[in-house]
Amino acid sequence: MNILFICTGNTCRSPMAEALLKQKAPYINVQSAGLFAHSKNSANKYAVDVLKTYGITLDHTSQPVTEHLLQWADLVLTMTAQHKQSLIIEYPDFQTKYFTLKEYTTISNDEVWDKLRKAYTEYETKRSLFIQAYKDELDQEALKKQLKSYLVREMKRIQQLESQLIHYDIADPFGGDLSVYEETLEELDTYVSLLKTKIDKCWGPNK
Repeated sequence: MNILFICTGNTCRSPMAEALLKQKAPYINVQSAGLFAHSKNSANKYAVDVLKTYGITLDHTSQPVTEHLLQWADLVLTMTAQHKQSLIIEYPDFQTKYFTLKEYTTISNDEVWDKLRKAYTEYETKRSLFIQAYKDELDQEALKKQLKSYLVREMKRIQQLESQLIHYDIADPFGGDLSVYEETLEELDTYVSLLKTKIDKCWGPNK
């Protein structure tokens, strides 16, 4: 099984989750990436330090999310709902693979997410058609203003649905001190352990 963890810069949360799962379940193929990551940045020093307390040596370089990585993955687990939403919008062909880590390992809002996927698709379709129709008639600033007005109903619908979601985010420790990273690692350890248990029931090494 191939699992891909996603965060923002791929220097804190997702590499920590990747390292934890590799330790707990070495028979699973694991990678991590960031929606806004630069290639080959080192992991955050505090992330490296707190993982040492778990007996884990983190040797990590960052990588951005790509279509190739999403094709490789059987399961894509994000650190926040916003990460998941961004993936749905930017890479809709793989959206059946997307879950937040907490969502996948606990109770999920399947009905709300189904409605959100449809709302995102409708929003992006209308946006693309509008740009195609008026890109030669309006300058960039005018086009942006008209788009905002044209899509106000769709945005309100998305915001309404998003407000119904249970809080599924892993807090971002970036900018915090060592104790903040310790708290994040403890939270990740809880949900990665639940993830291992769930995976083992369905796809474990003896399945």
